[in-house]
Amino acid sequence: MRLLAIGLIPLLAPAQEAISWRQSGFGAHPESWTAWSPRAEIAPRTFVDANVSTGEPGSLAISGNSNAAAFGGWERRIDKIQPGQWYRFAASYRASGITHEELQVLARLDWRTAAGKRTGQPEYVWQVSGKGDWRTVSIDAAAPPNAAGVAIQLYLQNSPQGTVWWDDISLQSISAPGPRKVTVAAVNLRPRNTASREASVEKFRELVDAKVSAPTDLILLPEGITVVGNGKKYADIAETIPGPTTATLSALAKAKNSWIAAGIYEREGTTLYNTAVLIDRKGNVAGKYRKVYLPREEVEGGLTPGNDYPVFETDFGKVGLMICWDLQYADPARALALRGAEMILVPIWGGNETLGKARAIENRVFIASSGYDYPTYVMDPDGEILSIARENGTLATATIDLNRSYADKWLGDMRGRLRKELRTDVRTE
Repeated sequence: MRLLAIGLIPLLAPAQEAISWRQSGFGAHPESWTAWSPRAEIAPRTFVDANVSTGEPGSLAISGNSNAAAFGGWERRIDKIQPGQWYRFAASYRASGITHEELQVLARLDWRTAAGKRTGQPEYVWQVSGKGDWRTVSIDAAAPPNAAGVAIQLYLQNSPQGTVWWDDISLQSISAPGPRKVTVAAVNLRPRNTASREASVEKFRELVDAKVSAPTDLILLPEGITVVGNGKKYADIAETIPGPTTATLSALAKAKNSWIAAGIYEREGTTLYNTAVLIDRKGNVAGKYRKVYLPREEVEGGLTPGNDYPVFETDFGKVGLMICWDLQYADPARALALRGAEMILVPIWGGNETLGKARAIENRVFIASSGYDYPTYVMDPDGEILSIARENGTLATATIDLNRSYADKWLGDMRGRLRKELRTDVRTE
C-alpha cells in the first residue's frame, strides 16, 4: 500500500493547510477504508483484489454478488478540509459485467462538518477519461461552508453481475479557477424580398459587419439564412459545405475574429439537409450539425434528417447545435449535455418558448437562440434571459461565465447529477 501526503501547494493562502493525498495499492485490510451500504441485506460484496490494479498490487473491489438491489461500496474520510477551498479528486476504475457504467459505477465527494454531519450537497464525479480496461473519473469542486472533512465514496449500484475495481485514488488542493467569460451576440434579422440566396446572406453580413463590435467571441445567425426572404425552394438554394455561403461566413468570422454559427441548407449528392455550420475565428469550417428532427413540412419539401448530435471544442469551451424543431424533443439537448456541451446554439424559425427554457434548466446549459418567429436571446442554466433582441435588425449580446456555478442549495450541482442519475437503461418504446 502506498499513501502520499505532500506539503503545501503554491498559490494557496499560507494560513490554509493544503492537501495532496494519493493512494495506490491496497493490503488485505485497507487502512482507513470501510465498507458501506444503507442496508445489510442489499450490501454488495467488498474485498481487496490482489490480482487487479493499475500498478502496485491490490485494488478496492465491489461485486453485485447476484443481487439486483445491491448498492454500496467503499468509503474513506479525509480531514483538514477548508471551507471554500477548491479540491481536485480523481480515481481509476475497471469494470466487468456492468451494463450501464454511467449509472452503476458511482464516485462522490460527501462533505462533512467536524461533527461528521453532511454539509452542502454531495458532488457527483462525472468527468470520465481513458479507454481500455481502466478509466479515470475526476472533478474539481469547492468545499462548502462548515466543511471540515470529506467522505470519498466509491460505489456500485444495482448491477447484480457486475464488479468494479477502484485504484489510484487522489485528492489535491488546487487554486480556484478563474472566470471563463464568453461574449455572445445573437442576431435578430428577417430579410424580405431578397430574390436570391446570395442577397439574403448579404443582409446578414451587412448587419453583423455594422453592429457586432469587438471583442465578440461567438455570433449566432438564424435557421435557413439562405432561404429566408427570397421565396426559393430548398433544392434551389442548397449547396455543398464548404460552399459559397460558408465562404462568406468565413470571411466575416476572420474580419470579426469571432466564431460564427448559422443555419443553411446543405446538398450532398441528391440528399438535402437542414444544417447548421460552425466557423472558427480563422474562417475554417469547424463543424456542422444536420437537423435530426424534421417537421412534416420539411420532409414533404424533400429534406433528409441527420442522425448524430456532435459537440465541438472551441477556444472558450464546448458547444452543441440544435435547429428549430429539435427544441420540441428532449433528447437533442440531453444528448449534447451528456457529451459535454456547455452552451447550445439554436438557429430557429419558430417554436415553443417554454420548451426552450426547459432545455436550459433540465440540462444545466446556456442556450443562445436566433430566430424569426421565436425570440432571439441568450439564456443561463436557470432559464433566465440575460439579453434579448426584440426588434428586427438588433442583437442580443451577453457576456457569460462558463465557470460560474449554478448549483442549487437543496439539489446540488444538477449538471453532475444528470450524468449519474439519468436512466438511459429504461426502454421508452
